[in-house]
Amino acid sequence: MKTKLRKPVLFLLLVTVFAPIVLYTDTLGLYSTPSSSRNEFMEDGSTFTFAGEVRPLNVLPQESSTTLKEPLGVVYSENSIEASSNKSEESTRITRQLTEESTEDKTTNLSSSGGGNKDENPIRQVISTGHEAEVETGKEKSNKPQLHENTEIENRQDDVTSENVSEKKELKHIKHSSRTREEVKPRQNERAVLSDARVRQLKDQLIQGRVYLSLSATRNNPHFIRDLRLRIKEVQRVLGEATKDSELPRNANDKMKAMEQTLMKGKQIQDDCAAVVKKLRAMLHLAEEQLRAHKKQALFLTHLTAKTVPKGLHCLPLRLSSEYFMLNSSQRDFSNKENLENPKLYHYALFSDNVLAAAVVVNSTITHAKDPSKHVFHVVTDRLNYAAMKMWFLANPPGKATIQVQNVEEFTWLNSSYSPVLKQLSSRSMIDYYFKGKRAESDSNLKYRNPKYLSIMNHLRFYLPEIFPKLDKVLFLDDDIVVQKDLSGIFSLNLKGKVIGVVETCGETFHRFDRYLNFSNPIISKNFDPRACGWAFGMNIFDLDEWRKQNITEVYHKWQNLNEDRLLWKLGTLPPGLITFSNRTYALDKSWHVLGLGYNPNVPLKDIERAAVIHYNGNLKPWLEIGLPKFRNYWAKFVDYDHQYLRECNITP
Repeated sequence: MKTKLRKPVLFLLLVTVFAPIVLYTDTLGLYSTPSSSRNEFMEDGSTFTFAGEVRPLNVLPQESSTTLKEPLGVVYSENSIEASSNKSEESTRITRQLTEESTEDKTTNLSSSGGGNKDENPIRQVISTGHEAEVETGKEKSNKPQLHENTEIENRQDDVTSENVSEKKELKHIKHSSRTREEVKPRQNERAVLSDARVRQLKDQLIQGRVYLSLSATRNNPHFIRDLRLRIKEVQRVLGEATKDSELPRNANDKMKAMEQTLMKGKQIQDDCAAVVKKLRAMLHLAEEQLRAHKKQALFLTHLTAKTVPKGLHCLPLRLSSEYFMLNSSQRDFSNKENLENPKLYHYALFSDNVLAAAVVVNSTITHAKDPSKHVFHVVTDRLNYAAMKMWFLANPPGKATIQVQNVEEFTWLNSSYSPVLKQLSSRSMIDYYFKGKRAESDSNLKYRNPKYLSIMNHLRFYLPEIFPKLDKVLFLDDDIVVQKDLSGIFSLNLKGKVIGVVETCGETFHRFDRYLNFSNPIISKNFDPRACGWAFGMNIFDLDEWRKQNITEVYHKWQNLNEDRLLWKLGTLPPGLITFSNRTYALDKSWHVLGLGYNPNVPLKDIERAAVIHYNGNLKPWLEIGLPKFRNYWAKFVDYDHQYLRECNITP
């Protein structure tokens, strides 16, 4: 009985359990959408589907279904959603990056200014404003619930974000450019300074290596010494004669690193800084001594080169002398002898033993003379070059101009009893000074030990009235000058009672009296001003009448006698010239005489072009190989290198 009742009860229980499920499932089926539209959004929110029929919602206002469309530019697909998500993430990342950079810039600005700076950079203000606008835009986005409106706002945000990104990039670029412009000059200077950084480092390593080679602690380590010597040779080979990093080979860095490692080993072996400092001081002292010796040797070699006669210039006088002695006595004289003592003509005094240099002076003067027939050249030379000098001008007469060549030995009145300088030049002390090296070592200025000061030719300029007794004015010319304009105008200048016309050279500080005279001697200090303006021989107009009236020759002799022991000045002609003609000089315009072409490569070309006379004073004479190339052509254009004598002696430009 119980078994029979149990089955109906179980059936009823099952019915009561499953009946609601079935009824509920059927009801859901009535309200469900077709399977074809399960993955789509509702196109019309004012309708719904009931039992397969589309029914309107009467509560909402009805609109035509044709007017409701999907928002433009929005495609609801998985790919598009992923792309939009990526784009949004990218824009968010860029915005976050720029925000962090802006924050860093603000932090840097605050830290550099030490607090809040009222006058902030306007570019940073714009960046900060843009960032705040982005934050507000983000807040507004979160308040839009509608799907299509959110989509449009996201698209708009992407556009705004891209615009902000571009603007911030531009602002950042401007800011970076301004910083770059401010740092350009320091960086350029840094590059210029560090162009030889590696070269300097290699040289420093060599010095350190030599120090370790000489220390006792490292010398006791043969393995280290052998390795260090090998590294030193490698660095020396790499360094070579390089002066810039660009001149170093490619393996320079490797050799530098290897040397650095070896030096670190030496530092571990020898950690006594006092010994290293002591050795460095000894090396520095030795280097200074070597530098001093090399400078003295270089100065000596420069003077030796300047005063050594080139082979061609030695050949030329020999060739001319042989030709001169082959001439008849009637062929050895010059014409126009009546002009030699005519005071109405323009007379030039030229004292030289260099045939080619004297020829350039005469040729350049005649070339620029308006009336060459009124110019008279008085050339005085020594006995050795007398025949050669005379033969040159016999073979190459200066056109219509008059020329005279004299031998200084013919001036019988010029002897040691009359001239103190001749007496001094032949004295035993002077001979010892020049020919005994031990006594000359005390004089550090090799310039004043030049043998040219032994020649009376260098002092003839102080005896012009005796050489030209019937002349009123004479223009003195050195043999290392070139004339570029007509010089007849200088003879008509009024010297206003002065004896000599000069171009002053006190524009440079070393061309003053204290440069040439010994003001520690009371005789000099009582009579002259150490800051008095100096001048130069080379192109000087002399008023011989005033010379005779003021008895200048006796003044010269007086000071030469006082300087017998060379205590007032060293040898030379300019110091006694400054003393003898002190307060007796007439300042000429600087365009008459431009100096420095024999030692100064920076003489302005405009000064050279407008100068009447250019002077190659200094050791770098234009006829020597050591002459300045940029100035040589001014002299060389007055030399005929096709001349037979010059070609035979191999004298070339």
